[in-house]
Amino acid sequence: MLCEGALPGPRRTSYVVGAMTHDSYDVPEPVPALGSVVEQGRGSLPFILIHGEALVACASWALGDAGVTPVDLGTEWAGLVAAEEPFVLHDALCPMTPAEFITACLATAVERDVVVVGCRPVTDTVKSVVDHVVGETVDRSSLVSVASPVVLPASVVAALDGLPSLDFATLVAALRERFPVELVEAPPAGRRVASEEDVRVLEALTAGPPG
Repeated sequence: MLCEGALPGPRRTSYVVGAMTHDSYDVPEPVPALGSVVEQGRGSLPFILIHGEALVACASWALGDAGVTPVDLGTEWAGLVAAEEPFVLHDALCPMTPAEFITACLATAVERDVVVVGCRPVTDTVKSVVDHVVGETVDRSSLVSVASPVVLPASVVAALDGLPSLDFATLVAALRERFPVELVEAPPAGRRVASEEDVRVLEALTAGPPG
């Protein structure tokens, strides 16, 4: 099920129904994996600066610091299958997601052989939308906002012919139809931005103490 936040224009956000794992995450040893930062379909926002660097650059560094080997999204899927490694998708709009959280999600995906998705609690007022008509307010406790990463274990990579979508909420909904999916609560720094105003809020949230 997908619902939409009662927000105008480009700030409209898709949510998925599900319960998150709220346990604090340990930081295991890095697991060999391939991965990509997804900027496609996100307009110019991935190139806005946060702490002086483009969002997409920050996301790429986090993926590298998590021990993930970067590959181009244009890589033939058969090549990813042949590698027999997990595949990590990291959203450029979640630029400050800690590398340690990505590493923990990757370890869980491998250990339990499930798709693992970083999510945040929903705080917006959310309305159901049916045939483009806004309906009743949805109980937020039953919803999560898809953030990052989305980790596919090697078994799931092998079972797919490619990615159903690069929109993470749509992707997760499609994966849940075929595979077990575990939703893990991302830390506040892992929130997804939808506007330049959101970037400034995230920048303040992740600023270090005054020097």
